[in-house]
Amino acid sequence: MQQQHFIEHLIELRKRVIYSLIGLITVLVILFPFSNSIYQVLARPLMKTFASNSQHLVAIDVISPFFIPMKLTALLAFILTLPHSLFQLWQFIAPALYRNERKLFSFVTISSFILFISGILFCYYLVLPTIFHFINNFKSSDITMMTDISHYLNFVLSLFFIFGLAFETPIIVFLLINLKIISLENIQKLRSYILVACFIVAAIVTPPDILSQTMLAIPLYLLYELGIILAKFFLINKQE
Repeated sequence: MQQQHFIEHLIELRKRVIYSLIGLITVLVILFPFSNSIYQVLARPLMKTFASNSQHLVAIDVISPFFIPMKLTALLAFILTLPHSLFQLWQFIAPALYRNERKLFSFVTISSFILFISGILFCYYLVLPTIFHFINNFKSSDITMMTDISHYLNFVLSLFFIFGLAFETPIIVFLLINLKIISLENIQKLRSYILVACFIVAAIVTPPDILSQTMLAIPLYLLYELGIILAKFFLINKQE
């Protein structure tokens, strides 16, 4: 009997994985003809900042003009289909959860996705232009910028990942309090230490300039405070 249930779960899991892959492949095929345009959108903050200095993007490797835009397109397809994949995961695990666990899982999953995308947009529209503007003003006029498309993609994606994770801070704080790993009172007492920790983390994970470090540290701390507010709100609702 247990073996039969186990096999049924495996069949259901396989079905959900197949559905997720179908969604990913479908979106990837649709986006494929626009790969170069997608990369141009990614490069826009750099090109706009250095337009007056004849900035050029170059490809060092022979296959880079095809492989790099395709890599970016695949990542974009993954992000766009992530809600669909998470829904398939939800369909698989929801029957095994209690009602309150379903509500918590739904809230955490949806909020985490929205916050991660918010972190990427914050980086694209505010952080990248600020960093490039700083570099443009700092560099010597004798230097001609010729950025490799592969290095640029890796640089931008690393910042996207860092800011995306940083914007998950409210969810992490909320879960720590909601799961009673740490009390609301204790986490509020850590404010001064958290502020220092935010600047230390920003100094480690961002490029070595005070501007980008500050632009990560301050939102990181504000998001920590947002996590406390969310936890308070849910605790009040529980008491009612």
